[in-house]
Amino acid sequence: AIQEELHRMRMATKAQVDNLAIKREERMSRKVDLYEEGNKLPDFLVALRPHTVWEKTPVKLYCTVHGHPRPVVSWFKDGVPVNPLNAPGKYKIESKYGVHGLIIIALLLHPVPRLTQMHPSKLEVTLLERFSVSFGVEGGSISLACSMVVVPDLPNLPPLAHWYRDDHLMKAGPLAEMKVGGGLARLNLPRLAKDDEGLYTLRIYTKEGTTEHSAYLFVQDAVPSVAGAPGAPMSVKVFDINMDFALVSWKPPNTTNEAAVSGYFVDRCEAGSDHWVQCNDTPVKVCKYPVTGLTLGQAVHFRVRAVNSAGISRPSRRSQKVTAADPAESERLQVVNIRGHYDILIRDDDLEGYVTIPGEPTSVHASEVYQAYVVLSWTPPTPRGRARLWYIIEKVSGTEEWTRINTGVKVQSPRYPIFDLLDGKSYQFRVFSANQFGSSEASAPTGPVQKADEHGVPSTPGQVVATRNTKSSVFVQWEASKVPNSLLGYYIDARPAGSKLWQPCNHKPFRHTRFVVHGLVPGETYVFRVQAVNLFGLSAESQESSPIAVEPALGLMDHNMATPSSPFGITLLSCNGSSMTLAWKSPKHCGGSHVNAYYVDRRNADKLQWKEVNVSAIKERVYTVEGLTEGNFYEFKVQAGNMAGVGVPSEASKPMKCEAWTMAEPGPAFDLSFSEVRSDSLVILWKAPVYTGASAVTGYLVEMAKKGSSDFTAVNQDAVSHRYLQVGGLEAGETYVFRVRSVNADGVGKASQVSEPILAKALPGTQEIVCGVDEQTGDIFLSLEACEISETSQFVWSKNYKGIGDCPRLSRLTFTSPDKDDLGRYSVVVTDTDGVSASHTLTEDGELSHAIRNPIVPLKHGLNYEILEKGHVRFWLQATKLSAAASYRFIVNDKEVTSGEGQKISHDAKTGVIQMTVEHFTRANEGTYTVQIHDGKAKNQTSLVLVGDVFKAALTEAEFQRKEHLRKLGPHFSEYLYFTVAEDCTVLLACKVANVKKETKFTWYKEDEEIVLETAPNAMSGSVALPIPQVTGILYHSFSLPSLYHYVSMSLCTSASELVLQCTPEGIRLQCYMTYYTEEMKTVWKHRDSKIASSEKMRIGGTAEMAWMQICDPSDKEKGQYTIEISDGVNVYARSFDLSGQAYTDAYEEYLRLNCKSRDQSLSLTCTVWGEPTPEVTWFKNEQEVASCEHTKVTFEGGKFASLVITQVTSDDSGKYSINVRNKYGGEFVEITVSVYRHGEPIPEPKLGQPKTAAPAASKTSTPKIVCVCLCVFVRVCVRLRV
Repeated sequence: AIQEELHRMRMATKAQVDNLAIKREERMSRKVDLYEEGNKLPDFLVALRPHTVWEKTPVKLYCTVHGHPRPVVSWFKDGVPVNPLNAPGKYKIESKYGVHGLIIIALLLHPVPRLTQMHPSKLEVTLLERFSVSFGVEGGSISLACSMVVVPDLPNLPPLAHWYRDDHLMKAGPLAEMKVGGGLARLNLPRLAKDDEGLYTLRIYTKEGTTEHSAYLFVQDAVPSVAGAPGAPMSVKVFDINMDFALVSWKPPNTTNEAAVSGYFVDRCEAGSDHWVQCNDTPVKVCKYPVTGLTLGQAVHFRVRAVNSAGISRPSRRSQKVTAADPAESERLQVVNIRGHYDILIRDDDLEGYVTIPGEPTSVHASEVYQAYVVLSWTPPTPRGRARLWYIIEKVSGTEEWTRINTGVKVQSPRYPIFDLLDGKSYQFRVFSANQFGSSEASAPTGPVQKADEHGVPSTPGQVVATRNTKSSVFVQWEASKVPNSLLGYYIDARPAGSKLWQPCNHKPFRHTRFVVHGLVPGETYVFRVQAVNLFGLSAESQESSPIAVEPALGLMDHNMATPSSPFGITLLSCNGSSMTLAWKSPKHCGGSHVNAYYVDRRNADKLQWKEVNVSAIKERVYTVEGLTEGNFYEFKVQAGNMAGVGVPSEASKPMKCEAWTMAEPGPAFDLSFSEVRSDSLVILWKAPVYTGASAVTGYLVEMAKKGSSDFTAVNQDAVSHRYLQVGGLEAGETYVFRVRSVNADGVGKASQVSEPILAKALPGTQEIVCGVDEQTGDIFLSLEACEISETSQFVWSKNYKGIGDCPRLSRLTFTSPDKDDLGRYSVVVTDTDGVSASHTLTEDGELSHAIRNPIVPLKHGLNYEILEKGHVRFWLQATKLSAAASYRFIVNDKEVTSGEGQKISHDAKTGVIQMTVEHFTRANEGTYTVQIHDGKAKNQTSLVLVGDVFKAALTEAEFQRKEHLRKLGPHFSEYLYFTVAEDCTVLLACKVANVKKETKFTWYKEDEEIVLETAPNAMSGSVALPIPQVTGILYHSFSLPSLYHYVSMSLCTSASELVLQCTPEGIRLQCYMTYYTEEMKTVWKHRDSKIASSEKMRIGGTAEMAWMQICDPSDKEKGQYTIEISDGVNVYARSFDLSGQAYTDAYEEYLRLNCKSRDQSLSLTCTVWGEPTPEVTWFKNEQEVASCEHTKVTFEGGKFASLVITQVTSDDSGKYSINVRNKYGGEFVEITVSVYRHGEPIPEPKLGQPKTAAPAASKTSTPKIVCVCLCVFVRVCVRLRV
């Protein structure tokens, strides 16, 4: 009996060992995902608790499950799987962020099942202040927090809160400090790294289920240690850990303006130490590196540094601690239970017998093949030989002999990297097992292996489209890389328009193809580009997006716009086993602009991560999702977009099974909507099913029920063929729901999704459609006055509830040529309102038949008149259209008139114009004019009353045009006299003439006196002109052009320069330069806002080029602000100069210097002279003519400036000086007194000299044509001589 029991135990143990070996082989054959965590058994982080609820009330059961790979959660009731499809509407299964829920809609009183999962909390939680999009820097810290209200607020029972990053549950630790309590949930990240960038979600369990909030955290690169060095790598992970081997992987950094990354260094350090050791001597180019030389039981960390031409980056965040161990050790230990009482620990080695030499390794293959290295992997031998095991590796190329690779190195792990292979050469490898007792036979050789980067970087992403989002963010989307090559994600870059420097938008690869770029400068214009990322680096840059300004899209200056609300009512319309056709309802709120895009996401019902279905926007609310797996359950959600951006996503749909539809009946109708809702009736509309079944759809049945009831009643007993139905007999104020079933030859199909509840109540102020006839055109029209409307509303008209093509979206629908085809039911819906709509039926016995029996000739313009050039008067009207058989007649004062002498009547059938021209329009033509038109059965008439003041105005205009016509028969002015002012203030008088001949003479006059020009005007040119340079006040009035003064003065005033300071021996002078200056200009000088009168102290004057004011013998009293005001008759132009402070000090010192210097220098007497012709100038001293010599120099420059310069002034030069100017029209002279005093002699009070006018010369002409002379001299000169 004992022998039989031992035999049974041996056989049972052997069976268990064989089963474990099979499982071990299956695990070894699985390929470990590069960036997933290590395998972990499923674990309930939050378990279930029993529930006690009332009958017919819903119950929600929740649990949190963690494990890797992600566990598949199944729900059971009394051991039977819960399938929502077997009991539609009763069960709903949810799965988000590792939280799994079962919602029982209506719990009935049956034997209560024992469930193994439950909700963790019954607190009511409401989030208040929420964390927003945040920005951090590597090495810094940041805190994310949400305040909340908890009911009941129990100090010892805080809400259960979980934090997620990119849909992965976070755990509290040194790098993530979590705290919940006191009305606050907070997450502290004390040492930021780019690994921390991502979408953060706070999920709090509440009585109603869960409440959550999400926002993105951006982590920028820290300042590099070397200028131009790349950013640090990130997401360093270690896997395939063995006794002396580990495989390290990471993600490459983004490079915008830096040089491209040329490779990476991998460092390691023992746990508890800060001493880092570099693992590779030369940079590795691929983002994965095999590390050897570990010691069994050694705990280590790894980090990575990037290298480019500028230098080495900062190190990445160190990896989690890993320990070198034999992963197969636990698999070689088996526990056997005997009779439920004893556990026996058995090693595989104990079952090998007394074998000492190990067996050969199996399954030798290259698990990692790159250009930089190749990693060999194999399965350890069985048996192992009861001693410590190591491996010998050999290689061969072609016909060469086998060569050992690991000479002097005992490889303990079934992994080994090979770095020294030659390019372009194929190798085979084999492995021996060895221990202290000997070596095994060689394993089977591998197939040919050649080092190469099998895939390379991903292909370039496609088109990049940027749309406005908020005042500091932009929504960017792009087409995915067509060749992903193990894609890790995408980097998005931006640059301001006109700049060449790119800025990274994200610092960690982003997996999706839609991204919201935050932190942009409001109002700035940006362009964007995208790069794809994998192990081999970054792809080429995509094409740049179109420039876009950062402002809310509604910010197209409408601040009431926003993103649309979420779509809802996702329903399945058809399924063929590999694709599913979905439909959904449009958002309840469009946000102020029309919804123009939809985006669909999907996920497996047992997974958390959502995947994008469409990159390009969907315009319609029906979409077919391809590439699905038959038998799987899927969930879907939809986002809507408008000009303001993309709105929030919808709630996830219920799980839908991808199973081909084969039923003969049709599928469900969809998109149920309502129109013309009144207190007792409404119109329901729907769309035809996508799946028609085995035959065509022949009709539809409508069912309705009161809200909250599941008892649906049929609205129509017989199926209707059209896709709308008016439902009557409703109870006012009651709320109803509807559903529609499609019918074909094989029966009644699936019911549509239940409609939204609709209240049987008309909107306040609801109006019905009004039908009428336009009195002017005779057109029939339908019109609706909307009781509610918005800026984006449009009137959508339909006939028999089918859209009318090319119909203007206005409140009025007009029938220009009505006929019997226009009979039917017309409806209108006002968009972007709460359902404003109405309908009206045009019948044969109604308004339309009356219009058909009594047609009218429509008119574009009624009877009107216009005055023609010769004084003729044209009476005309225009019909919309006229046939060739149309007839008409003109009736004037109840008498028909015909075409004849004095009047012509005609028409043009193409344009519809009918006209009568009266050649001699006199007082006898006053009265009433009428035109009667007949065109087939249609007729019309229009009248014009031309009496009283209206007739007098028409008669006056006709007579004027007749006189103008007669005037223009000979030479005449086509444009009368006008003037222009040039930049140099020259006035050009001009006019235009027409119908001239060679003998036509043109003469200019001034005050009835003829002006003789040197060149006679050429009237044949069509225009003549008279230039007048430097116009004076005399000419302003001579030509009777009062506005001329204003224009000339305005030009002179605008040419005035700022005040310029000029020091002279006599004092300080302020000068204002302009095009030219005359004494007739209105100028006022002010000192400290007080008007200055010309005096011996303050002299005011001017020359042809400037106006000036001189302060003689200045003192401190003359300090202050000086202003000259120049008026053009309308506006005043001021120029100021502050003569104080340093400006006065410098000017006064210059005045003293010039005053002192002038004592030993010459004296200059200067005056400005003008006249036409140029006058002769003569200087006199004591009535004796002064001749020009070395002592007295006489000059006359430019015909304007006359000067007398006395050099080496002495007391003998004292005397009376005068200047005489004369031309053929007359003359003038000025006397001045020059007194020369010795230094220190008193100077008597001066007397101003007076100008005298010489007798005019005899002239044959009694009045000169143009004489204008202005003299400007200094009337007193005082010179001091130093002895």
